[in-house]
Amino acid sequence: MNELIHRITAPVVSVAIVSNAIGTLVIFLLVGIMNVDIIARGVFHAPLRGVVEIVIFSLVLIVFLQLPDVVRSNRLTRSDGFLVFAETRFPNFAHYASRTIDLVAGIFMGLIAWTVYPEFVESIETCHFITPPEFGAPPTGEFFTDLAAAFARCEYFGTPGIFTAPWWPAKLAIFFSVTLCCIIFVLKALTGKRKPVLVDESESPV
Repeated sequence: MNELIHRITAPVVSVAIVSNAIGTLVIFLLVGIMNVDIIARGVFHAPLRGVVEIVIFSLVLIVFLQLPDVVRSNRLTRSDGFLVFAETRFPNFAHYASRTIDLVAGIFMGLIAWTVYPEFVESIETCHFITPPEFGAPPTGEFFTDLAAAFARCEYFGTPGIFTAPWWPAKLAIFFSVTLCCIIFVLKALTGKRKPVLVDESESPV
């Protein structure tokens, strides 16, 4: 059982770290776009169009791409006052109470994933990447032309004529994030470790 948990934990931890890194890259890109907008406004009196929409869309990606690693590293905001108090006098109770909280959190994350998945599927189906569209021009047979037309059909976020982006990548990020968080919380509940990092077995649980 422990070996099975270890095999599951190692790739989950790696994916969470990579997801966090991608979220950090999105932050750098967002900072760059905002700086360009500031210079364009102040120097050329020509602000970039759609910056507000880009910021809103990027924040969704940033929050949910970095959330699994936040959960993994035990930096998710929660009130531990009672557990800290109980740990000094009733360590066994505090230990199992913490595992119970992680299990409940995992269940809630699973419910969120179960709720978001149909919305993601419905959103990506509006693009008709594979199935022929019920409206508009039929496929031309040219890959990039048909792909651009499919993206244009997608359910979108933003303001037409200023900035629009398909909604399905954001919904995919949400589904991916809460699913990974569900797995991490369940691993915490099973192992009793606050940080399920099994790369270095000599590291004592925190």
